[in-house]
Amino acid sequence: MKRIVLWFLGTASAVALMFGYHTSTSGPQAVIPQTSTPQAGGEGAASVPTAAPSSAGGSSTVTGDVAQTQWGPVQVQLTLQSGKITAVSVPQYPNGNRRDGEINDYALPILINETVQAQSADIDMVSGATVTSDGYIRSLQSALDQAK
Repeated sequence: MKRIVLWFLGTASAVALMFGYHTSTSGPQAVIPQTSTPQAGGEGAASVPTAAPSSAGGSSTVTGDVAQTQWGPVQVQLTLQSGKITAVSVPQYPNGNRRDGEINDYALPILINETVQAQSADIDMVSGATVTSDGYIRSLQSALDQAK
């Protein structure tokens, strides 16, 4: 009889824990200032690809398509000077919970640095941030295609 009671209580505890677990599928949070460093992304951000010349001589800004990932949208914006990538910003990225924030606070600076060094979308993915890396590379390629 003790075994049955213990088994039942263990099963009930496991089920209660499973239903109480919050995943990162809650989506991204809103508010997106556009800077050269990663910021919290959201669905309220501009998602229309644009190529706009800036006032600095020969520089332009190109925004890639929004890449939808299982954890939320990723979008890359490039600043180009004479055909070279001089700055990268990520106006949208998954940031729906603390863990998403931790992953992307680590991964996005690496992806941005690799982009500026490689001057192309031929960059390595960041281990532990595969979903964000994939979305980043897709949006980056979209921005590069528009810049041609």
